[in-house]
Amino acid sequence: MLVSVIMPTYNCGRFIEESVLSVIAQTVTDWELQIVDDCSTDNTLEVLKPYIEKYPNIHYYCMEKNGGPAAARNEALSRATGKYIAFLDSDDLWTPDKLERQIALMERHGAHFSATGYRHMDEDGTLTEICRVPPEKVDYNGMLRLANPIGNSTVMYDRELLGHLRVPPIKKRNDFALWLEILRVAPCCVGTEEILAKYRIRKSSVSSNKKVLAKYHWMLYRDLEKLSLAKSVWAMGCWAMKVVTRRGYKNVPIEK
Repeated sequence: MLVSVIMPTYNCGRFIEESVLSVIAQTVTDWELQIVDDCSTDNTLEVLKPYIEKYPNIHYYCMEKNGGPAAARNEALSRATGKYIAFLDSDDLWTPDKLERQIALMERHGAHFSATGYRHMDEDGTLTEICRVPPEKVDYNGMLRLANPIGNSTVMYDRELLGHLRVPPIKKRNDFALWLEILRVAPCCVGTEEILAKYRIRKSSVSSNKKVLAKYHWMLYRDLEKLSLAKSVWAMGCWAMKVVTRRGYKNVPIEK
């Protein structure tokens, strides 16, 4: 298997079909989709059933109890068989050539770890002009300084080179924690400005609550990364600066 797509989900019955279809539409066809349901109480399984029955490379597993996105991602990772691991949240989307272009990027640079640009869309799927692009290259300290400049649904890493990784067990910012863990082994994350994913901004998202996020950033820096007090304060300042300046974001006109 070339690519394992990791998709945790919880009560995303309204959006997950479109996300799954964006995987099915990929120009790269050697993929598996590992969907792990964190005990949804909506119609998620009902929506997925036709695809599970039709496509043998789409796998569905429901957790025995709700454990949060990190636990669901780890369950999916434990079931993955691909050389490359790619993440796609169950309300986000990919362009049809996302996997093809990103694998070519990684092969061209001999990269272990990569990310692409992405565009925001609103809850109903209407695209906005707001895009975010990753740096061309970013190492561990750069990842701290830029306060996680990459989007979860754009990331791909080479599992054959990096091994079987686990998402650190924190409720929020667990993706950032995983990127830092990867960058203790990989020399850098290679990025492209190509907009190959779409990120859905939902009104109910906890990520919109900056006070809550600040707590998880501090926990990440001090408890997981074991940074000194001084470096943790510096990293929090970098994150606050990103929030204020929206560093890494730009407006790109939508093509008609």
